[in-house]
Amino acid sequence: MSTIGTIGEISRTGARTNRAAQLIGVRLYGLLLILVLLSLWELSARLGWVVSAYWPPVTAILRAAVGELAGGDMLDALASTLRRAAIGYIVGSVVGVVLGILLGKSRVLRLALLPLIEIIRPIPTPAVIPPLILFLGVDDALKIFIVSLASFFPVFTNTISGVAAIDDTLIQTARTFRIGWLRTLVSVVLPATLPAVTAGLRTATSLTLVVAVLAEMIAGSSGMGYYLVQMQYALRPDLMYAAVLYLAIVGYCLNRAFIVLEARFVPWIGKT
Repeated sequence: MSTIGTIGEISRTGARTNRAAQLIGVRLYGLLLILVLLSLWELSARLGWVVSAYWPPVTAILRAAVGELAGGDMLDALASTLRRAAIGYIVGSVVGVVLGILLGKSRVLRLALLPLIEIIRPIPTPAVIPPLILFLGVDDALKIFIVSLASFFPVFTNTISGVAAIDDTLIQTARTFRIGWLRTLVSVVLPATLPAVTAGLRTATSLTLVVAVLAEMIAGSSGMGYYLVQMQYALRPDLMYAAVLYLAIVGYCLNRAFIVLEARFVPWIGKT
């Protein structure tokens, strides 16, 4: 038995090593593609393939990005955007999970609220901002509400779908053992819907930064969206593209952080 166990462990180790090697290879190919595209961008600006004052070389953009680290308005703008995005994301996600579970378990609430939610959900975010300015102004309340609204829908939709997919045997078993509804909700419903909730949270993560910047571009006096518009008006394409670069890096880091946290706290999702 020990020999068989050793062989099995060696096989599993070899499989993990092969998967890791494949993953590294894919990432190297992706990095190589990015480097090739950036090199073509640099050459197109240096050699005059693209003749435009708004097409700076990549090296000029990188100098502007590094220069902002030593002091500038960009990092303050980024911090402001991330603060609004984080608050809106938390609020929208919490409301989405709570309403998703409640509507998933209550037919009365579904009949009362689901039509209204489905009417609001397809409305594009840019179309919602101008009317909301009349009620919320152009300060933080508007941006946080817009981010919350954008975060709410994917979390809510995935949560209510996860509740609907729960095996009824689990609920009936809880009732057989006379477990209260609150304990059933916490111990049965929420863990069973966690994979669906996590999928909604990940989708919302990718939306929050986009929506926050969009709201700041339309109605803002600070933040990365406002900074991008100001750099456009100031004819500073190097700083404008540097801001986009910062947003891309932050967005990538947020996605990677979510994957790490998902693997840490919901490890069974990747094994299903």
